[in-house]
Amino acid sequence: MAKSLVIVESPAKAKTIEKFLGKGFKVLASYGHVRALPSKQGSVDVAHDFEPKYHVLPESQKQLDLLKKEVQGSDELILATDLDREGEAIAWHLLEALGIDEQGSKPIVKRVTFHEITKDAILKAMSEPRQIARDLVDAQQARSILDYLVGFNLSPFLWKKIRYGLSAGRVQSVALRLICEREKEIAAFLPQEYWTIDALLRAASGQDFKARLFTVDGKRLDKLEIGDEGTAQNLVTEVAKEDFQVSSLVRKEKKRNPAAPFTTSTLQQEASRKLGFSARKTMSTAQKLYEGIDIGQGSVGLITYMRTDSVALSSVATNEAREVISQRFGKEYALDQPRVYKSKAKNAQEAHEAIRPTTIANTPEKIKSSLSSDQFRLYQLIWTRTVASQMAAAVLEATTVDLAAGERFSFRASGQVIRFPGFMKLYIEGTDSPDEEQEGTLPALTEGEAVKRKELLPEQHFTQAPPRFTEASLVKTLEEYGIGRPSTYASIMNTLVVRKYVRLEKRAFFAEDVGMVVNDLLVNHFARYVDYDFTAKLEEDLDAISRGEETWRPVIRGFWEPFITLLKQKETEVTKEDLTTEKTDRVCPDCGQPLVIKLGRSGRFLACSGFPECRYTEPLSAEEQPEPEVSEEKCDKCGAPMLIKMGRYGKFLACSAYPGCKNIQPLVKPKSLDIPCPECKEGELMEKKSRYGKIFYSCSRYPQCKYALWDLPINEPCPKCGHPVIVEKVTKRYGTFRKCPTENCDWKLELVPPEKKSAAKAAPAKKVAAKKAPAKKAKAEKSEE
Repeated sequence: MAKSLVIVESPAKAKTIEKFLGKGFKVLASYGHVRALPSKQGSVDVAHDFEPKYHVLPESQKQLDLLKKEVQGSDELILATDLDREGEAIAWHLLEALGIDEQGSKPIVKRVTFHEITKDAILKAMSEPRQIARDLVDAQQARSILDYLVGFNLSPFLWKKIRYGLSAGRVQSVALRLICEREKEIAAFLPQEYWTIDALLRAASGQDFKARLFTVDGKRLDKLEIGDEGTAQNLVTEVAKEDFQVSSLVRKEKKRNPAAPFTTSTLQQEASRKLGFSARKTMSTAQKLYEGIDIGQGSVGLITYMRTDSVALSSVATNEAREVISQRFGKEYALDQPRVYKSKAKNAQEAHEAIRPTTIANTPEKIKSSLSSDQFRLYQLIWTRTVASQMAAAVLEATTVDLAAGERFSFRASGQVIRFPGFMKLYIEGTDSPDEEQEGTLPALTEGEAVKRKELLPEQHFTQAPPRFTEASLVKTLEEYGIGRPSTYASIMNTLVVRKYVRLEKRAFFAEDVGMVVNDLLVNHFARYVDYDFTAKLEEDLDAISRGEETWRPVIRGFWEPFITLLKQKETEVTKEDLTTEKTDRVCPDCGQPLVIKLGRSGRFLACSGFPECRYTEPLSAEEQPEPEVSEEKCDKCGAPMLIKMGRYGKFLACSAYPGCKNIQPLVKPKSLDIPCPECKEGELMEKKSRYGKIFYSCSRYPQCKYALWDLPINEPCPKCGHPVIVEKVTKRYGTFRKCPTENCDWKLELVPPEKKSAAKAAPAKKVAAKKAPAKKAKAEKSEE
């Protein structure tokens, strides 16, 4: 019987697919990428037409050895990695690492793809094999090489000119520019005062409603027209003399269509708005739903592939949706013909299908008991969005009422009534809700009807600065510009936070001092390479490579030559002093030399320009220092509330009773790992510190759930017993390895072998042994006598 080896990327997916394929098939995982460009200089040979020098990842070597052994006894090798460019590249790297010729006779190499992990989809994919698409591989390879060339040339430049450890990335730097430019807009913003005048009115029916002053002497009021309280009060005095009457009433019926099914970026945006999920958490949770979960009938993929730009739905999905809608809401809520959507994303590619449930009959309530809290919430969001996209449009009646107050003044009131809720009965995009729609309703009114004025309500307002970017709005902006790929947004934002270029507070991005300095350097000296249009054009070039319209080496050459020329020029033109030092008009109180603003590890501070002879420093002015926050902690010495203060080494807890009590404590905020707790399945594992400073990992629902681990959890199931997580341990004696954390399972995977003692270290031991040898020999001879 012919034997087939199928290679996928994750063990969870392998387990699900092997169940569908049955006898004659063995499904193993590659555990993601197996080869990559080494993180060192020279990994791309620029002199030889940008030839990449890939190497096998150390952590993949053991798994590759296992795959090689299995391949030797297999008649065919089926590469079933993900269906995007990255998945295509992983399939190609697997062949290269295994030393297999795609055109060889044994094993026969096949490439299959599927957008959902269901039995029908898997069997259909197996019946339609193809060869590896080299155009997709080349596009992904070009992206990796471009990112390498930027990172490994621009980052060292930042180390020399600002400080060691900084990084720059081709797309990361553009995302940073967006955040920093918004920060500057907010800092430069000057609020303007303006007033509005509302009238609280009562209709003949006895129902109260509000209308706003709209025109004065026939002129429509602009937003800032009433600029101060005096003007507002004068208008109120004049209006108070007049009677109110309905001068015109316009009713219009309008239809509102539902939002399109989810793409990767819209899923990240909506999960952020409605569930409070980070982009990273959204993608990791969606990955589990895609790969397969046991819902009582064995492991099965619950959603289609979660990296897509497409908003299309298959006919199977729309037919299932129509059936569910008719049964659940009635036939008037279903469509006769499926609603078709078109992608609005710039450079949309890989248009397979939108993110949707694999089986719409699997309602969220039906499978809730099999899902963790996060999985259920995300699945419910995907299910409702998909079903709502195929429901009837909502019918609204919009009403606009103009009311005359004498001859000089006109007020306007607007509202709407939901005549038929349609899709709004199930789902509304963003923060809208049916209740909010109902709040804008107006009483029944007729033209010429007199209404009673109850009260005039002048109100002061101030214009608001543009809002800071959230994860949702940053993803939306990057997508609108056509910058990056949706699958990379989560890692881009995570890198900016990890590098401390920005911080996330209350789900909004704040630019840090070092982020602002790095951005200023890039914008002022490498403007082309952080330009939005230039970066989007490069994405178009990569798309052209994936379609076979361009070849990758000329695209990289066109980028590299002007880039490296400019970098060499800036090496001599830009000095560290220019970037990290800013002059002030103050003088040092110790030596009288000018004080300058410098950039340190903890941000900007004032220092004497006479350093190192004079070491005077002080924090920036008090107004630039944040006010201490009151924490939930109580002082363990006096019981007073603890304040969160900023010090030289970051935030810490200090007693509010200072100087009476001088108790301080480190502030360690638990860091989420985005891994569901394997015990309670409701919380998530957090990185914490013990009272002695040792790192450990425990459930966020403590003390309700007391699950804890001392070793780093990895979000992968144990291949042997199926426990939801494994752990990674690093030791000198046993090297780096992964193992199952359960007591009854002995599964273990070595990643890095233990360090071997060097000859130099071993020499003293040999000398000692040599000295002991004669004594041992004498003792042995004596015992023989």
